[in-house]
This record gives sequence, structure tokens and C-alpha cells, in this order.
Amino acid sequence: MKDSAKRLVVTLLPLMIGVLAFFIVVGPRALNPQNIAWLGQGDPATHYLGWVFFRQSPWTFPLGLNPTYGLELGNGLIFSDSNPLLALLFKPFTGLLPETFQYFGLWFLGCFMLQSWFAWKLLGLITPHVTLRALGAALFLFAPPMIMRIPVHLSLAGHFVILAALYLALRPGDERRRLAWGALLGCTALIHAYLLAMVALIWLADLAARCFKRKLTVRKATVELVVLFALVSLCCWQAGYFSVSGADAASDGFGLYRANILTLFSANAWSYTLKDIPNGLGDSEGFGYLGLGLLLLAICGFVGGLQGQTGVGARLRRYHFLLLAMAGLTVFAVSNNIALGPLNFSYPLPEKVLAIANIFRASGRMFWPVYYAIILLIIFLVIRANQTRAAVCLLALALVIQVSDTRSGWSVVRKRLMVEPSAQWASPFVDPFWKSAAAHYPKIRWILPQNYSPQWLDIAAFAANHGLSTDAVYLGRMSSEQRVRADQHTSEMFASGQYDADSLYLLSDRALLQAVQTADTRTDLLTEIDGFTLLAPGWKQCRECLQLPAEKAPQQLITELAAGQTTPFGFGAAGNVFLAQGWSVPEPWGVWSSGPNAELVMRIPDSARRLRLETTAFLAPSHVRQGVVVRLNGLEALTASLDKADGNTLEVSLTPAIRQRIKADGLLRLQLQFADAISPQQLGMGQDPRKLAMGLKTLTVN
Repeated sequence: MKDSAKRLVVTLLPLMIGVLAFFIVVGPRALNPQNIAWLGQGDPATHYLGWVFFRQSPWTFPLGLNPTYGLELGNGLIFSDSNPLLALLFKPFTGLLPETFQYFGLWFLGCFMLQSWFAWKLLGLITPHVTLRALGAALFLFAPPMIMRIPVHLSLAGHFVILAALYLALRPGDERRRLAWGALLGCTALIHAYLLAMVALIWLADLAARCFKRKLTVRKATVELVVLFALVSLCCWQAGYFSVSGADAASDGFGLYRANILTLFSANAWSYTLKDIPNGLGDSEGFGYLGLGLLLLAICGFVGGLQGQTGVGARLRRYHFLLLAMAGLTVFAVSNNIALGPLNFSYPLPEKVLAIANIFRASGRMFWPVYYAIILLIIFLVIRANQTRAAVCLLALALVIQVSDTRSGWSVVRKRLMVEPSAQWASPFVDPFWKSAAAHYPKIRWILPQNYSPQWLDIAAFAANHGLSTDAVYLGRMSSEQRVRADQHTSEMFASGQYDADSLYLLSDRALLQAVQTADTRTDLLTEIDGFTLLAPGWKQCRECLQLPAEKAPQQLITELAAGQTTPFGFGAAGNVFLAQGWSVPEPWGVWSSGPNAELVMRIPDSARRLRLETTAFLAPSHVRQGVVVRLNGLEALTASLDKADGNTLEVSLTPAIRQRIKADGLLRLQLQFADAISPQQLGMGQDPRKLAMGLKTLTVN
């Protein structure tokens, strides 16, 4: 009985260490499944909302599609990072769950427990001593890269899968090998793509090593490769990975979101003792600070290794393929844009290579397996270079220092997760209209369609609370083809004034400028409520719908320019609300036209007589002019030629006929035609495909 009790205590010890670390770092409030207060911003919000829409939706095939969250723009559960593994686990019980339910607190608890468990298993390959294994496991729990992810990228807190992969690769036996690797790869595929890439590479290194050492025959290795590849593909398919095309799976950022070469020593506000090392803008993705305790332990291990009594060289020589995988991960993590503290060096890569690399654009994350291998190596050296009592003292001292000094970082994490609990988020949708609209329309849309649209969180939360579908979402990837189709459909609606009867539309500033010109306000409601500009198709003909008191004319929703007022354009500038169509993304200096036509829409006072535009022009030695035709409300007002790259001024007179047309329309529509628009790509000046002509800096009404 005593032996059984002792074995039970030893078995449970690493799990209890994980639980203790969880309550120290995270705290108890996240465990409350009805507490979503800590999830109400940024990435955690879309992780949670993805689950809410998924649980409300009917089952699909593949299982991981989430059609009401994203609609046609993209709807794979994996792309809202909602942890498909847990979402698929809990969805069958959705009728038994409370209305507000989040599983991410339970996920964090599981991450800490499993991180400790697999660290314990790894250390068991070095020593059977319980105290040494317990102290070492605790050091793995206070790893800053894992804890840093907890309040931001919830699924990426699952670093235990990396430790599990290292354990399977390092353990000497082959018992249940295929089953263990299959379970790990399948579960990881349902957690996160980045973790899957790391685990899969370690598996391939282990498979190659065992085949090379003839522990596996070529036939058995081939069978394992085919079977597990098929399993992973099936899991990815069901999680929604293939809901966007391969081209859409890539994005920009490789070389920016990298690992700094000094990442192991760069505290980045995670130490009370060590000063931060200056680094680059995107280096936080490759954050890999060891912690002061582990750094001091590394010195002890290095000194012990110099004595030549640890046998580390013989151990490392057993794992050539694993070391090769670690080297490859390090090179990829550092990227071709190499940073050494604040210093930067780069080398070119072919476009095709960059396109593939951008599938995992946050390459700095790929350093995590190397990071944990280094921690394991440090502990190995300390244990093998010292007597047991000395090793226990060193590990205990390192743990105390590690926990105390990294509190500079993890206390911030705890503070974010220990906010006052709440089962709901504050909503700006307070007018009675919204409840009536939610009962009438099954969909609420943002136009112009885009990922991470303004106020997406408020809109998506409103849709979730009322069981609506929405395209106002924040997803890791979207279908570019579907996005183009959505843009085309939106343009057709603007042109015809005919909108989908099943959708309530919330309009951006640019969308309002186009909708106000064609919307049929005899049947459709175009107004502003609670700070949102909305278009409700058929609302005025709906008998059950809440009718509003007399609203102001739609044109009054558009900002009026006062006489004598000069309005700037550019990033964050006031003039951007007048950019109706044909304009690029605003830049600090102003905004480029994009294409052969562009339009500004605004209101101006009756006393206005002249417009003055300060512009630039897109010119080149082989393209020395840009012709511009200016029309005001369909009437030609000016023809000009821009032959200076900067300092061009267009003076447009408002004739009596034009003023009469503006008064009749209620708006000024300033239309620009560019016969000579051309792209930098066409001129051999880069890869920019936009057809540029004129850059707008300011507009003055006189």
C-alpha cells in the first residue's frame, strides 16, 4: 500500500506542479467558463467569437467550417484561432452548456499541467531522481515565451506539444511509436498550424534517424510516413485549413517577424535585473528570453561541461537528424533579415522561396523547439556535472531566481487575466432599433467588405448575441477570390441601388459616399444610429419593424466643408471621409488615385465659388505628363495637364450651372478622369500594379 501511494504521488506530482504554476501566473478567474471579461479585445476576442458562432451553427462537412462567422469571405474555424480541438469537443454538448461559455481558461490549465508532465518525462531520460525532475519541470513552466502568449494568442500557449515531440524523438524505445506520433500530430493539427509545423519537423527527423539506424525498415518508415501524413491531412481538412486556397494561406511579414540572434538574452521587460537589449520592430514574435535563473544555471552547466564529465558530446552524436532539424528551425526563425541586437544584416532570397516562407511569416516562433532543447541541455549539464545534492541546490536556486525575476513579465499577464469577471461585453448598440433589426435580418454586414474592419468586434459580438451571420470579422486568413467577388457584388449594389433583402448593412465613410447617391430612400432606411451609419433594405415597408421618427435627409450624413477651409488628405487625415472611389490607401503625405477614374463626394455651402486642389503627379522620364479631366456632378469643369511631380494646383470654378446641379443633387460630386494613368510595374519601377496618375494632398473650398 505504501509503495502504491508513493507511486501515485510521484505520478501526480508533475500535474500538481503545473496546477500550482497556473494559479501563480494566470489566477483562478480565467477558469470560470462564464467569465469573458478578459477576452474582450484583440486576438482573444476573435478566438472566443469564432467558438460562439461555431456552437450556434449547424454541423457542416468538413466539421471545422464556421459559415456564419465570415460568410463568403472565409470561415475556417482554424483561421479564427478558436482551437478546433476543444471547439469540436464541446460543440456536441452545446445544449447543456450555459449561454455564455468559454473553454480557454481550462485550456490554459491543461497547458500548464501538460507542459509540466512532458518536461517531467523529458527529465526522466536524464535522471530518475524525483526532486531533480520536479525542479526541472518547474523551470520549464516559467518559460517566458510560453507565458507571453497566454493573453494574446491563446492556442499558441500549447507549448507542451513541442515538449511531447522532443520526448518522442529522444526516448530510446519504439513502443507504440506510430500511435503516439499519430495522436500528437492529429491533436496538434487541431490546435495551431505553427505548432503543427514544429512537431511535424521533429517527427520527420525522428523517422529519418530511426530508419538510418535501422530501428525501422524502409517499408515500415514509408508506411508510417504515408499513414500519418494522411491522418494530418484529414485533421487539417476537418479543421478548415483548406477553406482558403494555398495562395491565400501566405501573407507578408517573413523577415520582419523574426528571431533576434540575441533573443535568449534579451529580457524585453521580463526581468527586474537585466536591461533590455534594443531590437527590431517584429522581433517580439521570436521572443526567446531564457530568464535570469536559467541564464545563471547555463553558466553552471557550461562550467560543468568544460570538465568533460557530462558525456554530452556522446549524447548529442546520437541525434544527428534532430540537431539538423534544430539548425534548420533556427535559420528559418532568424530569416534572411538577420538581427543582432539593434544591428541588421540581410541577404536576398528568390521570390518563390519568399512566397513559401510567408506561409509561416512569423518565422521567429519556429525557434521554440530550439529554445526548449537548450533548456533541456542546460539541465542535463548541471545534473551530470554535479553530485545530486549540489544539482538539487543549483536547480532550486535557479527556480527561485527564475520565478522572482520573470515576475516582471508574468505579473502583467496575471493582471490582464484577473480583471473583474463578467459574462458579457459592453455594447454600443443600445437603441431599440437594433433589437428590431436583429429580428428582421438574418445577416449583418460591413461594407466595404474587408478583414479586420473598423468596429468588427462590436458588430460581431452583436451578431453573436442575436444569432446573426456576419462578415465583420477578424480572421488569420481570408479567400482573396471571394473577397474580389464580394467587392464586385458591392459595386453592383452601389450602382443599382438594389441591396440584398436579408442583410442589414453598416457603412464605412467611403461606402456612405457611394450608397447615398443611389439608395432608394422611399423603401430603404439610410440613417445614423448609435454612431453607426446603416442601410436597412426594405425597412420602410416592414410592418413589424420599429419605425423611426422623421430622419434627416441622407445627404446630411455627409460632412460639409466650410468656405475657406483647407482639408488635408493622407493617413488619418480629415479629408479621407470624402474619398468615394478610385483611391489607394492613404499615405502620410496624401493619397494616390488608383485607376483611370476617381471621385470625391461632399457637401459644400451655397456661397462656395471655387475649389483648389494641391496635387502631385506620377511621372517618369518616359512618362512626362498626366492628363486630368475634372467633372462636377457630371458637368465638365476643367481639363489640365500635370507635368510636375509635386507642386501642382488645380483651380476649379463653380459656374452657375454647376452650382444649380449641386443644389439639386444635394452633394458635390468631384469626378476625375486620368487618360494617362500607368503603374510603376509597367514603367519598370517595381512590382506595384496600381495605375497611378494624381496624388491628392489638400482641397480648399473658396
